[in-house]
Amino acid sequence: MRIRMTVMAGLATLAGSIGLYPLFESGGWFWAGLGAVLAVAGAGVLARRLRLPAVVNLLFGLAGLLLYLNLVYASDAAWLGTIPSPESVGHLGDLSESGWRAANRYAAPVPVLPGIELMTAAGIGLVAVLVDLLAVRMRRAAPAGLPLLAMYSVPAAVREDGVSWLAFGVGALGFLALLMADAREQVGGWGRTVSSFRQREVPLAGADPRPDEGSALPDAAALVASGRRIAAGAVAIAVLVPAAVPGLQPRGMFGLGGDGNGGTQTVTTPDPLVSLKRELTRLDDSVVLTYRTNDPEAPDYLRLYALDKFEGDRWTYTQLDSHPRDRLDERELPPPPGLSVASSREVTTRVRVRPEVRDMSFLPVPYAPSEVSISGDWRVDTRSLMIYSLRDSADGRAYTVTSRRAEPTIGQLAAAGNHPADIVSRYTAVPKNVPREVKQLAEQVTAGSATTLAQAVRLQRWFTLSGGFTYDLSAPAPKHGSDLVDFLLHSKRGYCEQFAASMALMARILGIPSRVAMGYTSGSEVRPGQWVVRSRDAHAWPELYFEGTGWVRFEPTPSGAGGQGTAATPEYTLPETTGGGGEGSESEPAPESSSPADNGGPAPQPSARGRNDTGETGGAAAQGDEDGGFSAAPWLAGAVLVLLLLAVPMALRTFTRRRRWAALIPRPGPASRTRPGARAGARPGSSPGAVVRAAAADPAGAAHAAWREMRADALDHGLEWRASDSPRATARRLGELLELDAEGAQALARIARAEELARYALSRSPEPPERLRADVRTVREAFAASVGRGARWRARLLPPSTMAQTWDTLQSAGNRALDATARLNELPARLRRK
Repeated sequence: MRIRMTVMAGLATLAGSIGLYPLFESGGWFWAGLGAVLAVAGAGVLARRLRLPAVVNLLFGLAGLLLYLNLVYASDAAWLGTIPSPESVGHLGDLSESGWRAANRYAAPVPVLPGIELMTAAGIGLVAVLVDLLAVRMRRAAPAGLPLLAMYSVPAAVREDGVSWLAFGVGALGFLALLMADAREQVGGWGRTVSSFRQREVPLAGADPRPDEGSALPDAAALVASGRRIAAGAVAIAVLVPAAVPGLQPRGMFGLGGDGNGGTQTVTTPDPLVSLKRELTRLDDSVVLTYRTNDPEAPDYLRLYALDKFEGDRWTYTQLDSHPRDRLDERELPPPPGLSVASSREVTTRVRVRPEVRDMSFLPVPYAPSEVSISGDWRVDTRSLMIYSLRDSADGRAYTVTSRRAEPTIGQLAAAGNHPADIVSRYTAVPKNVPREVKQLAEQVTAGSATTLAQAVRLQRWFTLSGGFTYDLSAPAPKHGSDLVDFLLHSKRGYCEQFAASMALMARILGIPSRVAMGYTSGSEVRPGQWVVRSRDAHAWPELYFEGTGWVRFEPTPSGAGGQGTAATPEYTLPETTGGGGEGSESEPAPESSSPADNGGPAPQPSARGRNDTGETGGAAAQGDEDGGFSAAPWLAGAVLVLLLLAVPMALRTFTRRRRWAALIPRPGPASRTRPGARAGARPGSSPGAVVRAAAADPAGAAHAAWREMRADALDHGLEWRASDSPRATARRLGELLELDAEGAQALARIARAEELARYALSRSPEPPERLRADVRTVREAFAASVGRGARWRARLLPPSTMAQTWDTLQSAGNRALDATARLNELPARLRRK
């Protein structure tokens, strides 16, 4: 039963599970895991007590784990409170599903809810089953480290800080203790070592022997001491080297440094504009988030990204280098750049992201955020004020944002001074490959404008009113510079990406610092102060920099029913004078806006063509409600895979049987049929009357094939086969065991007699292969009739003879590989001798 190894396997599993502590708020999960380990260990002891095969040992462990989970979490629905029933198993499934949803909703550390506790206990129990099978039943302690290591991979993948060195050391010591216990048992099984046979005096008759003379156990003290030294050295290297290498530990040695001067990480996310169009055209029109705000006016857009770099064919943001000091809980958010003259007001927004949203690693917040209250590891980019996380997601989260909303007047924007040098150098850069036609067009559209504001407003009016542009979601996204020229000069059809990217680029050509922002419009108001943002509200817009106000939003995309439905044109972009922007300029009426924010009407609903059923916005797509439903495809695929795996032994057995007889019994064909007037024994085709002999060319081979086939059938049906018995003794013993009828007894006797004649070369076997094959079939039916239904199904589905044959083949292949390796190692020495 290997009680000691069972205890060590359980302790190693518990020691490895300690590495899961960063994932939970409290320690209740550990006691649930302890119960699972005890249940698995007890089931393993019972399986070994009954001397069952390794596969059954695995099944016993899984059954013990199921009984434990059923008793703890579904006893009310179980039979007699302990035996699993369909209702209790269904309850476990529902509880695990709720735990999965909760685990996706919360960020680590998560509360130990019943569903999460169930999943944790099941996971630790599965690891315990594998460790018990490998280390105790199969005596392979070293591979048992793989499932133990899997538990460390979970917090390492979820949390940036990973696992502390102390938790790692405890788990490593548990695994090393398991290895040493296994090694002690194996060394102890060798018997007395040669060194223990010390020369000593023969004791006199009747004298008591020395205490150490009666001991037959080996002296393993030196081996144990060496193992301890090696283990201690390995643990020390594994802990100290990663901690000492610069950059691997962002918080210093053992996480104790934490001075904020290291640990820079590069933030990588999908291209924000790649899936914008798909989000705009979702068919399900799913809800992304809801929010409440105390803003008395129409809320501002919710920004995700600020794209500050134009690469000739697309906009993206400069690579973010994240640092631990950028965490929201470790610093105050920097003030918005450039906001020094214009007035601003404080706005509080309470946002709740839908649980169906996936991988939203950037937070949608109103610009400019001054305080964000959210759980998890969230950080701020000091230059753009983007809020992001390296490991957490906003899926299903609720958070509060306090932002400063600038309220510039037209006069303040028109009187904006020169831009700072750092802003100009970064936000006016234009690639050299920008077509000349675009530069000429920017100057032509803004000709006569005396101020930066006048240039910006004329660009916006040109896109929305006078330029002849049409909002069209079927237009392809720009991929080359020629696509941009075609949009501006020829097709003039596109959606928000083309409008925002084109206006930002033309502003840079004019020397106005600009960037492209991406996120969501304010959405639709469903109750006073409560707003809903759907996938169709995904949007991109340009932001231009004005000294004294900072980054100012513009809206070149057509709004209303003929454009972006919930887009709103800012009031400060609708001045009374737009001709030159200075005093004495000719007065022009303000353009009418069809935006719902301008006329106070309800947001128009877009047509069905403006939706799609797939896609994400920068990794933040909202999945439709139907996506969270049950899908039978994975279960069917898994069932098919299981059936295929179960069919492998049966297929191998059938293939082996056919291969044994294929070379001995010729297939019937035209050349093997006797024709009228044929000569017996003539070769096929030698004459019109040729014939092929039906007898096998190798009688001994047919006899051996029949004997091997009968031996395999006996093993498959669980009958004892003694390799030391002669064929005659084997036939006599099987005949007495099976109580064969006359036909079966004759078939068994013919097979034994043919094998006896072929084995001892007394004479050639008189039985043809066809007769022997039919005899084997008769004996196989007798074997099946003598055993129970379970043994018959096992012989068909999981024949033990195939398992043994596969194992022998693997051992033979391994031996050949070792021989080849040895010959390769000896090759240099042979070459030197030559």
